[in-house]
Amino acid sequence: MSTAVDTSQEPQAVPKPAWGRHLIAVGILAVVLAFLPLVLAPAQQSVAVRVLIFAILALGWNIMSGFGGMFSFGHAAYFGLGAYVSVWLLVEQGISPWIGMLVGMAVAAAFAVLIGFLALRYRLKGAYFALSTFAFAEMLRLYATNSDLVNRAVGYNVPLRGERSLAYMQFEPGAASYFWIALALTVLALVITIVFLRSRIGRFTVAVRDDEDAAAALGIPVMRTKLITIALSAAITSVAGTFYVQYYFFVDPDVAFGSSVSIQAILPAVIGGVATIWGPVIGAAILGPLNDITATLLRNPPPGLDFLQGRAGLDVMVYAVLLILIVLLLPQGVYGALRERFQRR
Repeated sequence: MSTAVDTSQEPQAVPKPAWGRHLIAVGILAVVLAFLPLVLAPAQQSVAVRVLIFAILALGWNIMSGFGGMFSFGHAAYFGLGAYVSVWLLVEQGISPWIGMLVGMAVAAAFAVLIGFLALRYRLKGAYFALSTFAFAEMLRLYATNSDLVNRAVGYNVPLRGERSLAYMQFEPGAASYFWIALALTVLALVITIVFLRSRIGRFTVAVRDDEDAAAALGIPVMRTKLITIALSAAITSVAGTFYVQYYFFVDPDVAFGSSVSIQAILPAVIGGVATIWGPVIGAAILGPLNDITATLLRNPPPGLDFLQGRAGLDVMVYAVLLILIVLLLPQGVYGALRERFQRR
């Protein structure tokens, strides 16, 4: 007896994410932004460099907490390790910060794997996992504050060289080279994020985040997948720390390991869109200028708003209110909301 086959019910091929288009967009963005130093004033260029540092920091956080689903409130630990390892090698051993950046990445990744293993081994999840990351970051801050090995609370000043040196990442004040290096590092972090998500381990990471039990039942090594994700996140975050100390020529325990660093890692991703490729970059591009604009307008108000001048803390309050409004009105983040709108169309 023959049976008719209803081909109309056959499963359709699921379209793959447009990884190629993301990479092309990264290339176009890099080329366009490379010309910014030619048109920006020195003060605006400094803001642009800070935006790129925040973007790298948020991209690192997003890999672990966005795509990996392991919320971290302690990414200051990896930022600080990148900063301190590179500056210690430079000051104490005279080693180039580029090499210090690689060593810092390795140290941050190893430390992240250690604390990640301990947290996952004892099945810490949700708020308990987040608190454990904060505790380890605070532990590093207290250690650095009281350790002669890293100059205690005094911290380090990067020694100034008399000449321009790409090998030691030092240029004239306000030089465009700082922006171009930060841009190159941001582009590299973006490319690594895209390649990671396209890879086998990246797909495993998303699967584990969505349903850990189902992923384990399919044979996905859950522990190993999470530890690789954590290590990659820490390594990218440490790069932001290394460049930060070379750009600002100073680091101390509060600057490197303070909770404000962890907040600066979280906010751009939340504002731009958690678990999206472009969300952290868009969030950083919004937060950097927004902070300066509110501070400038309220500390030096234009005519007609003179009554606002001298009111301490008002700029911070307005900045916080604007962030709250963005989160309430766009819970998926700016990029997430725009993407959803275009998909509906």
